[in-house]
Amino acid sequence: MPIYLPESTQTSTESLTPRQIVAELDKHVIGQAAAKRAVAIALRNRMRRQKLPPELAEEIAPKNILMIGPTGVGKTEIARRLARLAQSPFIKVEASKYTEVGYVGRDVESMVRDLVELGVEMVRAERLEEVRGKAALNAEERLLDILLPPTRPLASDEDGITAREQQNQTRERFREQLRSGRLDARIVEIDVREKSFPSFEIIAGSSVEEVDINLKDMLPGLFQGKTRKRRMKVPEAKEFLTQEEEQKLIDMDSVSRTAVERVEQAGIIFIDEIDKIAGREGSHGPEVSREGVQRDILPIVEGTTVNTKYGMVRTDHILFIAAGAFHVSKPSDLIPELQGRFPIRVELEALGKNEFVRILTEPRSALVKQYTALMETEGIELSFTEDAIHRVADFATIVNERTENIGARRLHTVMEKLLDEISFEGPDLPDKRVRIDDAYVQKMLAEIVKNEDLSRYIL
Repeated sequence: MPIYLPESTQTSTESLTPRQIVAELDKHVIGQAAAKRAVAIALRNRMRRQKLPPELAEEIAPKNILMIGPTGVGKTEIARRLARLAQSPFIKVEASKYTEVGYVGRDVESMVRDLVELGVEMVRAERLEEVRGKAALNAEERLLDILLPPTRPLASDEDGITAREQQNQTRERFREQLRSGRLDARIVEIDVREKSFPSFEIIAGSSVEEVDINLKDMLPGLFQGKTRKRRMKVPEAKEFLTQEEEQKLIDMDSVSRTAVERVEQAGIIFIDEIDKIAGREGSHGPEVSREGVQRDILPIVEGTTVNTKYGMVRTDHILFIAAGAFHVSKPSDLIPELQGRFPIRVELEALGKNEFVRILTEPRSALVKQYTALMETEGIELSFTEDAIHRVADFATIVNERTENIGARRLHTVMEKLLDEISFEGPDLPDKRVRIDDAYVQKMLAEIVKNEDLSRYIL
């Protein structure tokens, strides 16, 4: 008997081959073929695992990936686009913000709790879409009850039947007026529940996250809140009542169960800056141990059960993608057990001028397209010549070589400086057609790039 991932993760990617997954990633990320290949295989293996008998599928753990490469080359973007493609719960965390157990700070289990929270929001949003139509109809009926005067009890004779028909006709006329917007100026009174909960904090053990007490569930009578009358216009009242009806129609227990299942079977956790916790301890004293953080991360990656407010969550089949620049340390500086849990290693290449030219123009949300669209909101037709784009890529490459190499992120600073005057003067420009050519780029950037000390501060 095959097993299946939650409903929304199996439809869109089930038919995608690794080659097609790479092609989808190519629309957003330039280069890095080895990394794309690795994540495409990992995603496809999830689809293959769905079709296995449960006893065998349970034994197949995801092959976690370690991405090695300098900052700004696309490590995070590849993982984020992969998660969006798979419609999977995805969270990005920094390894450096976690502390060893016994120290004040975030414990590593919180990454799983955060992922479950995100999964619940994903499933809840899907359920909202499903019940939106019914909730709108229910809200409309409640609003009509408020708008129409209360009716008297009707007798069961013929006069009663006639009166009931008249009431129905009146209600339908009001419904038509409500839908056409003719009642939008009317003010109605509706009952609004006050959200005035007492505010306090419980601290126990070494971390606030260890305490997971939902006082609203324990003492429902204390936290129900009082209702008060609030006057609002019909459109606002309709929106408010629709939201109330949506909450009534959504079964949060079902949402929680589905979210936990989706996180367990399809979740992706991206652990950035893992190189910051690599390296053997060379100093003694009361410092937070980097190896200690590694040892705490190890059981999460190996597969353990984490207690969350939505229930116990197993991490055995969550895909972990770790990334780091490894300038100072090496992957071999991680503790051996953790190294063994990241069997797939991919090295991402540093970006040069050719990649910068492609980043500026090729992706769906390329920088040139972004700035052109932004200026269009002011009525400005912004156009870039091919020479200008090559010159911008040149300057970004030069600054990366002379100062710190921050990869494609350098393009953001260069483009902001290049378009500084146009962005500021845009609304007041008499000529709404602006052409960015080689000469304009030279005028705006040449002096800054030439002066190395200045470029360190500005670019």
